[in-house]
Amino acid sequence: MSNATVVASGTKIAEEIGTSRSEVWRLIQQLRDLGVDVAGHPATGYQLRAVPDLLLPEMVAPSLKGTIFGSGAGATKHIHHYYKIGSTNSEAMRAASEGEPEGSVFLAEEQLAGRGRGAHSWHSARSSGIYCSVILRPAMPPSDALIFSLAAGLAVRAAVAEIAPQLRADLKWPNDLLLAGKKFCGILAEMNAEATRVRHLVVGIGINVNQVKFPAELREIATSLRIETGTEWSRVELLSALLKSLDREYRNLVEDAGARAGILRRFEESSSSVRGKKMRIEEDGSLLGVTEGLDERGFLRVRTPEGLTTLVSGTVKMIGD
Repeated sequence: MSNATVVASGTKIAEEIGTSRSEVWRLIQQLRDLGVDVAGHPATGYQLRAVPDLLLPEMVAPSLKGTIFGSGAGATKHIHHYYKIGSTNSEAMRAASEGEPEGSVFLAEEQLAGRGRGAHSWHSARSSGIYCSVILRPAMPPSDALIFSLAAGLAVRAAVAEIAPQLRADLKWPNDLLLAGKKFCGILAEMNAEATRVRHLVVGIGINVNQVKFPAELREIATSLRIETGTEWSRVELLSALLKSLDREYRNLVEDAGARAGILRRFEESSSSVRGKKMRIEEDGSLLGVTEGLDERGFLRVRTPEGLTTLVSGTVKMIGD
């Protein structure tokens, strides 16, 4: 992206990319529609007023050297960027089944069918959030999959704290992060596995970064970093911090046999709701109880009138929220 803000004539751009000046004009209009601030017109040439905050491989890859997401000379080949896609998780799962390597990253400016856990959707406003999925191939059994979601939550929390130290995200089991009691991040882990081993695991992370408003049905439950701080944030900077943090968590988990206990401890320390909170399960409103922390696999323990039970999945609703 060196010399990104110099003036370039339409003729020069057309020669560089092997097309016509009219096609250059059409492409410039598309960039403007995506929010890229391009000054000028065919007679005077074009100029970027500022380097756009797009999650392009060329913008992201230089900061990922030495991580699982930036290894090798051709690292940018495995960072896939889409201006518009159905779901990054769906695309990553498809690519993983066809042999896409571990550490591949799938990024979108906009998702048309962003997915959350279960039947939930994820609102993916164009170029306002981070919509990211990564492929992992851990040598672990399928029963360990939850720990990766918990580790991803810790990675998001650390990345947010790195760029916005004034914010302290609250982890909500199993896959949400909250600010001021409202959701700004969701995590979706999906896998293809045999009975005893994971073939591949895709971890999808959606973060509300610069949204200033949400659809009516989400206004009471969703927020963004910008809403909470009044500041517009660099998505490229946050994504780089996220992938580096996720790399640390993943390497720690697969290389250190004692890492699991540390992840469970840190998750509990970073969550206001996994201990001593009255709750119910939205999918089964009859299940009421008080949270009593995580078990050794990362499942949520709940004390009910009938005794101690363990939740392996479900949407936890804190009573009083």
